[in-house]
Amino acid sequence: MKKIYFTPGPSQLYFTAEEHIKNALKESVPSISHRSKAYESIHQAAVESIKQLLQLPEGYHVLFTGSATEIWERTIQNLVSYESFHFVNGSFSGRFHEIAENYQINAITKKVAEGQVVKPEEVLIPESTELISITQNETSTGAAQPLEDIKTIRSAFEKPIISLDVVSSAPYIPLDYSLVDTAYFSVQKCFGLPAGLGVWIVNEKCIAKSEEKMNKNKIIGSYHSLPSMIEKSVKNQTSETPNVLGIYLLGKVANDMLTKGIEQIRRETEYKAAVLYQAFEECGQLSPFIKEEKYRSKTTLVAETKCDSSEVINLLSQKGIVLGSGYGKFKKEHIRIANFPTHSKESVELIADELVRNFK
Repeated sequence: MKKIYFTPGPSQLYFTAEEHIKNALKESVPSISHRSKAYESIHQAAVESIKQLLQLPEGYHVLFTGSATEIWERTIQNLVSYESFHFVNGSFSGRFHEIAENYQINAITKKVAEGQVVKPEEVLIPESTELISITQNETSTGAAQPLEDIKTIRSAFEKPIISLDVVSSAPYIPLDYSLVDTAYFSVQKCFGLPAGLGVWIVNEKCIAKSEEKMNKNKIIGSYHSLPSMIEKSVKNQTSETPNVLGIYLLGKVANDMLTKGIEQIRRETEYKAAVLYQAFEECGQLSPFIKEEKYRSKTTLVAETKCDSSEVINLLSQKGIVLGSGYGKFKKEHIRIANFPTHSKESVELIADELVRNFK
């Protein structure tokens, strides 16, 4: 039985990815030199498609890393000398804070319970803070920071660099990227691609901060320091041998999404999310983990289960549907359902029907 993966990452491949992989192999893409004109063309196509899909403002650069996890460390290395401030409401936002602490800076947090979001009006951020980290979509719990909160923070804090985790929400969210200075994601979630590629978006403010640190003889990393990455990226190259196949596939899939239309993707995402949340409400054995509707993710939906979550997961598995279990301590208490662009309305409706039929 062919399975459809609704796990929050890695997830189901985008429906055009298989054909692009076949073409990449025919064209020997994995074997080409990263210093060749052929690679430069691949790099440029991927960057231009991402810029267009996300509607990035002028002066924003798209860089490639091994993962989004790497970007946490590169962010602290390059953009913080002494103090960062972290909105923490789950495992992934908490992990970034831990990495900042590892660098022995003053890493401050405003922490709320899992399933909630940090409210801007309840935050006291010191004027000395260099970077404010916000996780727009906490993949571990399905809590989403409203975009108007990003605007509120930007209005109140013009000087600090604002870093936004959009790992499991881009390209769905209609974010005005001019409100943040750096954002990042990995490709195995909403973009429906094999893991092993992180995408780091930075603006000139970030570059200036990194160069300032470098000029003060501060350590900002080696081959993946921001200045070295920018130096190569303007030539459509990378500092090291990159994931050429991943970059090729990202460019192709991003272009496919452009052809489909980002507004169509957003409408479909919202419809599918509504179908699933309605099913959660109708199931006596399930309920949405995020209680306030305005904080519920549209791309990573989490339900509490009165039974062991494995019962729900195993039942759907018999239908060829692979759901995600709860994250960490919630493994047996939650199910997590990815709602990414590749997931069809028909398969989401099937999940909803099965949940209501069997767990009402």
